Amino acid sequence: MTTVTTQNWNAIAREFESLLGKNSVVRRKEELLVYECDGLTSYRQRPALVVLPRTTEQVSQAVKTCDRLGLPWVARGAGTGLSGGALPSPDCVLVVTALMKKILNVDLENQRVVVQPGVINNWVTQAVSGAGFYYAPDPSSQIICSIGGNVAENSGGVHCLKYGVTTNHVFGLKIVLPDGTIADIGGEIPEMPGYDLTGIFVGSEGTLGIATEITLKILKIPERICVLLADFTSIEAAGAAVADITRAGIIPAGMEMMDNFSINAVEDVVATGCYPRDAEAILLVELDGMDVEVEVNKKRVAELCQKNGARTITSASDPQTRLKLWKGRKAAFAAAGNLSPDYYVQDGVIPRGKLAEVLAEIEALSQRSGYRIANVFHAGDGNLHPLILYDNSVEGSLEKVEEVGGEILKLCVNAGGTISGEHGIGEDKKCYMPQLFNDVDLETMQWLRQVFNPKGLANPGKIFPTPRTCGEAAMAQKSDRFANVERF
Repeated sequence: MTTVTTQNWNAIAREFESLLGKNSVVRRKEELLVYECDGLTSYRQRPALVVLPRTTEQVSQAVKTCDRLGLPWVARGAGTGLSGGALPSPDCVLVVTALMKKILNVDLENQRVVVQPGVINNWVTQAVSGAGFYYAPDPSSQIICSIGGNVAENSGGVHCLKYGVTTNHVFGLKIVLPDGTIADIGGEIPEMPGYDLTGIFVGSEGTLGIATEITLKILKIPERICVLLADFTSIEAAGAAVADITRAGIIPAGMEMMDNFSINAVEDVVATGCYPRDAEAILLVELDGMDVEVEVNKKRVAELCQKNGARTITSASDPQTRLKLWKGRKAAFAAAGNLSPDYYVQDGVIPRGKLAEVLAEIEALSQRSGYRIANVFHAGDGNLHPLILYDNSVEGSLEKVEEVGGEILKLCVNAGGTISGEHGIGEDKKCYMPQLFNDVDLETMQWLRQVFNPKGLANPGKIFPTPRTCGEAAMAQKSDRFANVERF
């Protein structure tokens, strides 16, 4: 890659200003601090330059300029990602899609919507709810995360158990490839002939290009929705209820679990009044569909929870009470910030049948390490989100917490699971990829990446392991942060 001097960066900034407009280029060092990390705040690196295009053509011009000059570039949406996927690389151009926030077309008859990548997740549902439709993928950050970032990370949410993650709701994409070429992949219907390039692109974390127009599937709002909240005296009992519900052939729209630590954290912050503070675990089960179907499944789920020792079961069908029951779960990550100056969240996946076993091992790991761990997770599909609490002002604590997070990921893999359900690999988990894939697997993935990104300029250094360990990568990012602070 090209080594660029301060004088050259000034010239490059002027070139981008001529292409995109002066207000679409950020170059002052204090303004660049805004973009030095995403939701994984423990890794920070200031970009050399930030550009904010508004159209596909402007994205193409920006990427072509980077390709011609040999400049690495990183795409960024709302910056809510939790794996460091939008972390700038040293001396890079950050291509931010936040101003690309138009809903381009709403086609209710064919149940699809076309949006730019900067559109916020929740805006899609707001745009079509009046006509009786909604967009199913709903990350906890849905009021601030953008569709472009959801596509890059293949984000999920509480309803992914029944409706799937982002890739299950994307028909087609207009993309800008790493050389600046504009291409259309997929289409306006679920299945298209040829290679499934849409499936390859969704979840590629910005390493294959930038999506600039996204055709999404929207769904009809169900006839009835009902939420049940059951509280248990043990996590094992709640896990057994989850297994029994799925074994009975019932597929809830969402099925979430929180441990006692998380229950008390959210009650301290949002005070729902719905979560019993003395419960060891609560289970939230959302059922939707035809009225008769929901009524039958509601009774069956309640029976299965009671069979496994549920103390009380609360149910709600009206929107306001349903929202109240979900409020604590949606606020769980934010509530953890009230418990500790910092926390480190992981995102492993395990088979549902291993929930109790793995959670017990995580608790034992917490005891051995001395770090408290709160557990909030998508119980229905085994997607764990352990929150490891720590204080980053204590020297060496980040490295120790990363080791604990790595041990959790290894537990997931050993249980037959994987290292990410919806947060992506990014910078954070790339060194654990060999735990899951052998050398041939990883080399095959690199071949695919090189087809799209032969110069390695698009989001370099992400997803795939390097010789550094995770702890060394964290220290390197800290060093890089201060190495170039006086660029402009």
